[in-house]
Amino acid sequence: MENVGIWIDKKNAFLIFLKDDTVVLKQINSEIESYHPHGGSGPKVKGGAQDVVQDDNYLEREKHQLKTYFKEVVQLLSESQNIIIYGPSLIPKKFKKELETRYPSIHNNVLDVITADSMTENQRIALIKNYFIVHKIL
Repeated sequence: MENVGIWIDKKNAFLIFLKDDTVVLKQINSEIESYHPHGGSGPKVKGGAQDVVQDDNYLEREKHQLKTYFKEVVQLLSESQNIIIYGPSLIPKKFKKELETRYPSIHNNVLDVITADSMTENQRIALIKNYFIVHKIL
């Protein structure tokens, strides 16, 4: 039985595999671009209409990049029985939703999704070990 904790945000995913007393760490860097669209051009006449920036293209591109990123992470989870997903913001929840819709066999192994602030590598490992110890899964 393999337990895994996945720290995931928009920049990186850190996978912590726990099997018996060994800890294996793997890191996946996302290729998600950082978008900062600027406002449209201003009016020539005071109070005139302003051009609007269409950010649909940016959002659609980010959505496809997220799917590719999630797919890379999922490829490493084929052997995992107990999965904990954690990290800042909404990315852990989006990842769980992606598992639910596209990878139901892996989604069935997800035990919990935890919102957590930024952590060091040792803190990430400790959180996962403690979670499995407290829930008597180790």
